[in-house]
Amino acid sequence: MAPKRPEGAGAFPKPVESPAPNPPDPSQLYAALDLGTNSCRMLIAQPKGSQFHVVDSFSKSVQLGAGLERTGRLSRASMGRTIQALRICQQKLKRHKVKRMRLVATEACRRARNARDFIAQVRRETGLSLEIIQPEEEARLAVISCAPLVSTKTEQLLVVDIGGGSTELVWIDLSSVPQRDRPRAIMRLHAGFHGVESLFPAAKVVDWISVPLGVATLRDQFRDVEDDSARFALMSWFFEENLAEFAPYKDEQAREGFQIVGTSGTVTTVAASHLGLRRYDRTKVDGLRMTSDQIDKVIQGYLRLGPAGRKRDPRIGQDRQALIMSGSAILQALLRCWPTDRLSVADRGLREGLLYAQMSADGVLEDGPF
Repeated sequence: MAPKRPEGAGAFPKPVESPAPNPPDPSQLYAALDLGTNSCRMLIAQPKGSQFHVVDSFSKSVQLGAGLERTGRLSRASMGRTIQALRICQQKLKRHKVKRMRLVATEACRRARNARDFIAQVRRETGLSLEIIQPEEEARLAVISCAPLVSTKTEQLLVVDIGGGSTELVWIDLSSVPQRDRPRAIMRLHAGFHGVESLFPAAKVVDWISVPLGVATLRDQFRDVEDDSARFALMSWFFEENLAEFAPYKDEQAREGFQIVGTSGTVTTVAASHLGLRRYDRTKVDGLRMTSDQIDKVIQGYLRLGPAGRKRDPRIGQDRQALIMSGSAILQALLRCWPTDRLSVADRGLREGLLYAQMSADGVLEDGPF
Protein backbone atom coordinates (compact mmCIF):
# COMPACT_ATOMS: atom_id res chain seq x y z
CA MET A 1 0.00 0.00 0.00
CA ALA A 2 1.45 3.33 -1.05
CA PRO A 3 2.16 5.75 1.81
CA LYS A 4 -0.31 8.59 2.12
CA ARG A 5 0.99 11.87 0.76
CA PRO A 6 1.28 14.39 3.64
CA GLU A 7 -0.86 17.49 3.37
CA GLY A 8 0.93 20.37 1.70
CA ALA A 9 3.68 18.15 0.26
CA GLY A 10 5.18 19.49 -2.94
CA ALA A 11 4.30 23.10 -2.17
CA PHE A 12 7.02 25.62 -2.86
CA PRO A 13 9.01 26.41 0.30
CA LYS A 14 8.84 29.90 1.68
CA PRO A 15 11.63 31.91 0.02
CA VAL A 16 14.53 32.89 2.25
CA GLU A 17 16.29 35.24 -0.18
CA SER A 18 15.91 38.96 0.23
CA PRO A 19 13.71 40.52 -2.45
CA ALA A 20 15.49 42.26 -5.33
CA PRO A 21 16.24 45.86 -4.40
CA ASN A 22 14.17 48.54 -6.02
CA PRO A 23 16.01 50.23 -8.88
CA PRO A 24 17.36 53.66 -7.94
CA ASP A 25 15.42 56.75 -8.93
CA PRO A 26 17.08 58.04 -12.16
CA SER A 27 16.57 61.61 -10.94
CA GLN A 28 19.01 60.91 -8.07
CA LEU A 29 21.75 59.40 -10.23
CA TYR A 30 25.04 61.00 -11.29
CA ALA A 31 27.69 59.61 -13.64
CA ALA A 32 31.40 60.33 -14.03
CA LEU A 33 33.58 59.00 -16.84
CA ASP A 34 37.37 59.35 -16.92
CA LEU A 35 39.08 58.59 -20.24
CA GLY A 36 42.80 58.55 -19.57
CA THR A 37 45.93 57.55 -21.45
CA ASN A 38 45.56 53.91 -20.44
CA SER A 39 42.06 53.31 -19.14
CA CYS A 40 38.41 54.14 -19.58
CA ARG A 41 36.57 54.19 -16.24
CA MET A 42 33.04 55.16 -15.26
CA LEU A 43 30.97 55.30 -12.08
CA ILE A 44 27.21 55.75 -11.70
CA ALA A 45 26.21 56.71 -8.15
CA GLN A 46 23.58 58.33 -5.98
CA PRO A 47 24.14 60.65 -2.98
CA LYS A 48 24.12 58.97 0.41
CA GLY A 49 24.69 61.19 3.46
CA SER A 50 27.96 63.05 3.01
CA GLN A 51 29.22 60.52 0.45
CA PHE A 52 27.66 58.45 -2.36
CA HIS A 53 26.58 54.90 -3.14
CA VAL A 54 27.87 53.30 -6.35
CA VAL A 55 25.08 51.83 -8.47
CA ASP A 56 27.14 50.67 -11.47
CA SER A 57 30.71 50.89 -12.70
CA PHE A 58 32.95 50.15 -15.66
CA SER A 59 36.71 49.92 -16.11
CA LYS A 60 38.75 48.74 -19.07
CA SER A 61 42.31 49.16 -20.29
CA VAL A 62 42.06 50.76 -23.75
CA GLN A 63 45.63 52.13 -24.14
CA LEU A 64 44.35 55.21 -25.94
CA GLY A 65 47.82 56.79 -25.75
CA ALA A 66 49.66 53.84 -27.34
CA GLY A 67 52.18 55.25 -29.80
CA LEU A 68 51.30 58.87 -28.96
CA GLU A 69 54.78 59.62 -27.62
CA ARG A 70 56.25 58.67 -31.01
CA THR A 71 53.67 60.03 -33.48
CA GLY A 72 51.84 62.80 -31.64
CA ARG A 73 48.54 61.24 -32.77
CA LEU A 74 45.97 58.76 -31.46
CA SER A 75 46.23 55.59 -33.54
CA ARG A 76 43.30 54.09 -35.41
CA ALA A 77 43.57 50.89 -33.34
CA SER A 78 43.60 52.70 -29.99
CA MET A 79 40.62 54.86 -30.99
CA GLY A 80 38.73 51.73 -32.07
CA ARG A 81 39.36 50.01 -28.72
CA THR A 82 38.28 53.12 -26.86
CA ILE A 83 35.05 53.57 -28.81
CA GLN A 84 34.13 49.94 -28.13
CA ALA A 85 34.54 50.62 -24.39
CA LEU A 86 32.57 53.87 -24.63
CA ARG A 87 29.68 52.01 -26.29
CA ILE A 88 29.40 49.87 -23.16
CA CYS A 89 29.40 53.02 -21.02
CA GLN A 90 26.67 54.52 -23.19
CA GLN A 91 24.54 51.40 -22.76
CA LYS A 92 24.90 51.58 -18.98
CA LEU A 93 23.97 55.27 -18.92
CA LYS A 94 20.92 54.55 -21.07
CA ARG A 95 19.85 51.56 -18.95
CA HIS A 96 19.98 53.62 -15.74
CA LYS A 97 18.44 56.69 -17.45
CA VAL A 98 21.18 58.95 -16.08
CA LYS A 99 20.71 62.65 -16.84
CA ARG A 100 23.44 64.30 -14.71
CA MET A 101 26.91 63.38 -15.88
CA ARG A 102 30.41 64.62 -16.69
CA LEU A 103 32.43 62.65 -19.22
CA VAL A 104 36.04 63.86 -19.38
CA ALA A 105 39.25 63.06 -21.23
CA THR A 106 42.72 63.94 -19.95
CA GLU A 107 46.37 63.93 -21.02
CA ALA A 108 46.25 61.76 -24.17
CA CYS A 109 43.52 63.91 -25.67
CA ARG A 110 45.21 67.12 -24.49
CA ARG A 111 48.35 66.19 -26.41
CA ALA A 112 47.11 64.39 -29.53
CA ARG A 113 46.93 66.44 -32.73
CA ASN A 114 43.84 64.51 -33.85
CA ALA A 115 42.02 64.68 -30.50
CA ARG A 116 39.22 66.91 -31.80
CA ASP A 117 38.52 64.51 -34.65
CA PHE A 118 38.42 61.65 -32.15
CA ILE A 119 35.98 63.51 -29.86
CA ALA A 120 33.72 64.14 -32.88
CA GLN A 121 33.91 60.45 -33.87
CA VAL A 122 32.95 59.41 -30.33
CA ARG A 123 29.93 61.71 -30.52
CA ARG A 124 28.84 60.27 -33.88
CA GLU A 125 29.28 56.63 -32.95
CA THR A 126 28.18 56.58 -29.31
CA GLY A 127 26.22 59.79 -28.71
CA LEU A 128 28.56 60.66 -25.80
CA SER A 129 30.00 64.16 -25.50
CA LEU A 130 33.53 64.01 -24.10
CA GLU A 131 35.07 67.11 -22.55
CA ILE A 132 38.86 67.57 -22.56
CA ILE A 133 39.73 69.08 -19.18
CA GLN A 134 42.82 71.11 -18.36
CA PRO A 135 45.53 69.98 -15.89
CA GLU A 136 44.38 72.34 -13.10
CA GLU A 137 40.90 70.89 -13.08
CA GLU A 138 42.25 67.34 -13.19
CA ALA A 139 44.44 68.13 -10.17
CA ARG A 140 41.54 69.75 -8.31
CA LEU A 141 39.21 66.79 -8.89
CA ALA A 142 41.88 64.35 -7.66
CA VAL A 143 42.21 66.41 -4.48
CA ILE A 144 38.44 66.47 -3.88
CA SER A 145 38.21 62.70 -4.24
CA CYS A 146 40.69 62.27 -1.38
CA ALA A 147 38.83 64.55 1.09
CA PRO A 148 37.50 61.64 3.20
CA LEU A 149 41.08 60.41 3.80
CA VAL A 150 42.44 63.71 5.11
CA SER A 151 43.28 63.50 8.81
CA THR A 152 41.92 66.17 11.12
CA LYS A 153 45.52 66.50 12.42
CA THR A 154 46.92 67.33 8.95
CA GLU A 155 48.24 70.88 8.55
CA GLN A 156 50.21 70.44 5.32
CA LEU A 157 48.77 68.11 2.66
CA LEU A 158 50.36 66.84 -0.54
CA VAL A 159 48.01 65.01 -2.93
CA VAL A 160 49.68 63.03 -5.72
CA ASP A 161 47.74 61.57 -8.65
CA ILE A 162 49.91 59.33 -10.85
CA GLY A 163 48.09 58.90 -14.16
CA GLY A 164 48.95 57.22 -17.43
CA GLY A 165 50.06 60.35 -19.23
CA SER A 166 50.71 62.87 -16.46
CA THR A 167 51.19 63.24 -12.71
CA GLU A 168 49.44 65.96 -10.72
CA LEU A 169 50.76 67.26 -7.40
CA VAL A 170 48.87 69.71 -5.19
CA TRP A 171 50.20 71.16 -1.91
CA ILE A 172 47.53 72.48 0.45
CA ASP A 173 47.93 74.45 3.69
CA LEU A 174 45.20 73.56 6.21
CA SER A 175 46.79 75.16 9.27
CA SER A 176 44.20 77.98 9.48
CA VAL A 177 41.23 75.58 9.24
CA PRO A 178 39.75 74.13 12.48
CA GLN A 179 40.73 70.48 12.82
CA ARG A 180 37.26 68.98 12.55
CA ASP A 181 36.55 70.99 9.36
CA ARG A 182 39.70 70.07 7.41
CA PRO A 183 38.23 67.25 5.26
CA ARG A 184 35.21 69.47 4.49
CA ALA A 185 37.53 72.36 3.54
CA ILE A 186 39.09 70.10 0.90
CA MET A 187 35.63 69.38 -0.53
CA ARG A 188 34.95 73.12 -0.92
CA LEU A 189 37.75 73.28 -3.49
CA HIS A 190 35.22 71.97 -6.04
CA ALA A 191 34.60 75.63 -6.91
CA GLY A 192 38.26 76.25 -7.82
CA PHE A 193 41.78 76.57 -6.43
CA HIS A 194 41.84 80.36 -6.31
CA GLY A 195 39.57 83.22 -5.34
CA VAL A 196 36.81 81.17 -3.72
CA GLU A 197 34.56 83.24 -1.47
CA SER A 198 33.63 81.32 1.65
CA LEU A 199 32.11 81.95 5.06
CA PHE A 200 34.42 79.24 6.43
CA PRO A 201 38.20 79.14 6.95
CA ALA A 202 39.54 77.94 3.60
CA ALA A 203 42.11 75.41 2.52
CA LYS A 204 44.96 77.34 0.85
CA VAL A 205 46.47 75.86 -2.30
CA VAL A 206 50.16 76.74 -1.90
CA ASP A 207 51.25 75.30 -5.26
CA TRP A 208 50.32 72.69 -7.84
CA ILE A 209 51.97 71.17 -10.89
CA SER A 210 51.04 68.81 -13.70
CA VAL A 211 54.13 66.89 -14.83
CA PRO A 212 53.62 65.48 -18.37
CA LEU A 213 55.00 62.13 -17.22
CA GLY A 214 52.76 59.28 -16.12
CA VAL A 215 53.22 55.52 -15.98
CA ALA A 216 52.82 55.13 -19.77
CA THR A 217 54.68 58.22 -20.98
CA LEU A 218 57.61 57.67 -18.59
CA ARG A 219 57.86 54.01 -19.61
CA ASP A 220 57.85 54.96 -23.31
CA GLN A 221 60.71 57.45 -22.85
CA PHE A 222 63.01 54.71 -21.50
CA ARG A 223 61.91 51.70 -23.58
CA ASP A 224 65.36 51.44 -25.18
CA VAL A 225 67.12 50.78 -21.83
CA GLU A 226 67.38 46.99 -21.59
CA ASP A 227 68.62 46.57 -18.01
CA ASP A 228 65.62 46.51 -15.64
CA SER A 229 67.33 48.14 -12.63
CA ALA A 230 69.10 50.77 -14.72
CA ARG A 231 65.85 51.69 -16.46
CA PHE A 232 64.10 52.05 -13.09
CA ALA A 233 66.85 54.31 -11.68
CA LEU A 234 66.89 56.51 -14.79
CA MET A 235 63.10 56.90 -14.74
CA SER A 236 63.10 57.88 -11.07
CA TRP A 237 65.83 60.50 -11.37
CA PHE A 238 64.34 61.89 -14.60
CA PHE A 239 60.98 62.36 -12.91
CA GLU A 240 62.62 64.12 -9.96
CA GLU A 241 64.31 66.54 -12.35
CA ASN A 242 60.86 67.49 -13.64
CA LEU A 243 59.80 68.49 -10.11
CA ALA A 244 62.30 71.37 -9.99
CA GLU A 245 59.56 74.00 -10.38
CA PHE A 246 57.45 72.48 -7.60
CA ALA A 247 59.21 72.93 -4.30
CA PRO A 248 56.95 74.36 -1.56
CA TYR A 249 58.43 73.95 1.90
CA LYS A 250 61.39 72.17 0.33
CA ASP A 251 63.65 73.04 3.25
CA GLU A 252 61.07 72.10 5.89
CA GLN A 253 60.97 68.37 6.45
CA ALA A 254 58.93 68.29 9.67
CA ARG A 255 56.85 65.12 9.58
CA GLU A 256 54.36 66.11 12.24
CA GLY A 257 51.19 67.48 10.71
CA PHE A 258 52.31 66.53 7.17
CA GLN A 259 50.36 64.01 5.09
CA ILE A 260 50.85 62.66 1.57
CA VAL A 261 47.84 61.07 -0.12
CA GLY A 262 48.65 59.00 -3.19
CA THR A 263 45.94 58.08 -5.67
CA SER A 264 46.69 55.78 -8.63
CA GLY A 265 46.88 52.17 -9.70
CA THR A 266 50.57 52.27 -8.79
CA VAL A 267 49.91 53.22 -5.16
CA THR A 268 47.09 50.70 -4.70
CA THR A 269 49.16 47.90 -6.30
CA VAL A 270 52.11 48.66 -4.00
CA ALA A 271 49.71 48.61 -1.04
CA ALA A 272 48.23 45.25 -2.10
CA SER A 273 51.74 43.81 -2.40
CA HIS A 274 52.66 45.18 1.04
CA LEU A 275 49.59 43.51 2.56
CA GLY A 276 50.34 40.22 0.77
CA LEU A 277 46.88 40.09 -0.80
CA ARG A 278 46.32 37.26 -3.27
CA ARG A 279 43.15 38.93 -4.51
CA TYR A 280 42.72 42.69 -4.54
CA ASP A 281 40.44 44.01 -1.77
CA ARG A 282 39.55 47.69 -1.94
CA THR A 283 38.28 47.75 1.67
CA LYS A 284 41.77 46.81 2.91
CA VAL A 285 43.67 49.14 0.59
CA ASP A 286 41.71 52.41 0.53
CA GLY A 287 42.86 54.55 3.46
CA LEU A 288 45.84 52.33 4.34
CA ARG A 289 48.89 54.19 5.63
CA MET A 290 52.36 53.07 4.64
CA THR A 291 55.83 54.21 5.66
CA SER A 292 58.61 55.09 3.23
CA ASP A 293 60.50 51.97 4.33
CA GLN A 294 57.49 49.73 3.64
CA ILE A 295 57.05 51.20 0.18
CA ASP A 296 60.76 50.88 -0.61
CA LYS A 297 60.71 47.22 0.49
CA VAL A 298 57.89 46.46 -1.95
CA ILE A 299 59.66 48.27 -4.81
CA GLN A 300 62.93 46.41 -4.15
CA GLY A 301 60.89 43.19 -4.24
CA TYR A 302 59.56 44.15 -7.68
CA LEU A 303 63.12 44.72 -8.91
CA ARG A 304 64.24 41.32 -7.59
CA LEU A 305 61.33 39.64 -9.39
CA GLY A 306 62.34 41.11 -12.73
CA PRO A 307 59.96 41.41 -15.71
CA ALA A 308 59.17 37.69 -15.87
CA GLY A 309 58.49 37.43 -12.12
CA ARG A 310 56.29 40.52 -12.13
CA LYS A 311 54.18 39.07 -14.95
CA ARG A 312 53.51 35.98 -12.81
CA ASP A 313 52.60 38.01 -9.72
CA PRO A 314 48.76 37.97 -9.51
CA ARG A 315 48.71 41.50 -8.02
CA ILE A 316 50.57 42.91 -11.02
CA GLY A 317 49.96 40.72 -14.06
CA GLN A 318 51.25 40.73 -17.60
CA ASP A 319 49.57 43.95 -18.69
CA ARG A 320 50.85 46.07 -15.78
CA GLN A 321 54.34 44.69 -15.12
CA ALA A 322 56.10 47.46 -17.07
CA LEU A 323 53.73 50.18 -15.88
CA ILE A 324 54.19 49.28 -12.21
CA MET A 325 57.92 50.00 -12.49
CA SER A 326 57.50 53.44 -14.07
CA GLY A 327 54.85 54.21 -11.44
CA SER A 328 57.16 52.97 -8.68
CA ALA A 329 59.94 55.17 -10.07
CA ILE A 330 57.64 58.19 -9.70
CA LEU A 331 56.66 57.15 -6.18
CA GLN A 332 60.26 56.65 -5.11
CA ALA A 333 61.22 60.09 -6.47
CA LEU A 334 58.42 61.70 -4.45
CA LEU A 335 59.51 59.99 -1.26
CA ARG A 336 63.09 61.17 -1.78
CA CYS A 337 61.83 64.74 -1.98
CA TRP A 338 59.32 64.51 0.90
CA PRO A 339 60.13 61.64 3.25
CA THR A 340 57.12 60.83 5.40
CA ASP A 341 55.78 58.14 7.66
CA ARG A 342 52.16 58.93 6.73
CA LEU A 343 51.56 58.15 3.06
CA SER A 344 47.84 57.41 2.74
CA VAL A 345 46.69 55.11 -0.05
CA ALA A 346 43.61 56.27 -1.96
CA ASP A 347 41.70 53.84 -4.16
CA ARG A 348 39.84 56.75 -5.70
CA GLY A 349 40.57 59.48 -8.19
CA LEU A 350 39.13 61.53 -11.00
CA ARG A 351 35.77 59.72 -11.20
CA GLU A 352 35.10 60.16 -7.50
CA GLY A 353 36.18 63.79 -7.70
CA LEU A 354 33.78 64.37 -10.59
CA LEU A 355 30.92 62.84 -8.58
CA TYR A 356 31.71 64.82 -5.42
CA ALA A 357 32.01 68.06 -7.41
CA GLN A 358 28.66 67.56 -9.17
CA MET A 359 26.86 66.59 -5.97
CA SER A 360 28.44 69.39 -3.94
CA ALA A 361 27.48 71.96 -6.58
CA ASP A 362 23.87 70.66 -6.48
CA GLY A 363 23.81 70.71 -2.66
CA VAL A 364 22.68 67.08 -2.37
CA LEU A 365 25.42 65.94 0.04
CA GLU A 366 24.77 66.26 3.75
CA ASP A 367 27.08 68.70 5.52
CA GLY A 368 28.29 66.19 8.08
CA PRO A 369 31.42 64.20 8.88
CA PHE A 370 32.73 61.81 6.27
